[in-house]
Amino acid sequence: EIDVTRDEIPIETVFTDIYERNGKKIGLIEITSFSENTAYDFRQKLGDLERADIDGLLVDVRGNPGGYLESVQEIAQEIIPDRKPFVQIENRNGEKQRFVSSLQEKKPYPIVGLIDGGSASASEILAGALKEVGGYELVGEKTFGKGTVQQTVDLGDGSNLKLTMFKWLTPDGNWIHEKGIEPTVKVTQPAYFYVSPLSVDREPLKYDMNNSQVKNAQIMLQGLGYAPGRTDGYFSKETKQSVKAFQEKHDLEKTGEIDRATASRLQEEIVEEMSDPDNDAQLQTAIELLAG
Repeated sequence: EIDVTRDEIPIETVFTDIYERNGKKIGLIEITSFSENTAYDFRQKLGDLERADIDGLLVDVRGNPGGYLESVQEIAQEIIPDRKPFVQIENRNGEKQRFVSSLQEKKPYPIVGLIDGGSASASEILAGALKEVGGYELVGEKTFGKGTVQQTVDLGDGSNLKLTMFKWLTPDGNWIHEKGIEPTVKVTQPAYFYVSPLSVDREPLKYDMNNSQVKNAQIMLQGLGYAPGRTDGYFSKETKQSVKAFQEKHDLEKTGEIDRATASRLQEEIVEEMSDPDNDAQLQTAIELLAG
């Protein structure tokens, strides 16, 4: 028997950092989703960055799938000026409700948005406002393209129904559904940012195999500075040598084959590479735009 204590688990959705470049302080606010408390946390952490005298702000919504419409509306009030509506909500009859910020002047520092294919819905609302109202740069890749608004209807028996009730339009009246928002500065990440996790079950990956798992491993090896010879999925002699070199460096059995232990260590190393801000091409480009 185990005694369990029920407790609340706080969900953090806003993270900050400061980068120094060319004598300037560049603040970063990363929003991972738009939940119930996201706007409050954004407001508090933006204030912290401003008190640190930042010279520019990065708003990172990469990989952010969206969330509450009310949350992104409150955040827009903090950084989007009142030049025109930051979003328009249209019903089935074509009637539009326009939302305008109460911020009378642009922030005294430049802002850059970071977007990618995982930025959807509420993230795209914020990105569209940054681009079309603020005139700010968007760095990264085209967003997902979700231009609809859902509402949940409680059916009274503990179940509910989620209905698509509206579509939302950018400040300029564009419906980005299945189109996405294009960045103003397109930057793709190194190839290893896009690989799928390795799945090595019974048989290890070895010489003369040819499949997608081998291709993913080759891209990882190349990203870590080893020379697999190719990245097309064929396990060549050069790939075998690069696997041996990786195994030797990390005190693994030097077989030249990718078993579970080698695959696990490969993934650990590539995650560490991806976590290094210096390897984030999109982030570094955005910092240069603000600090240059």
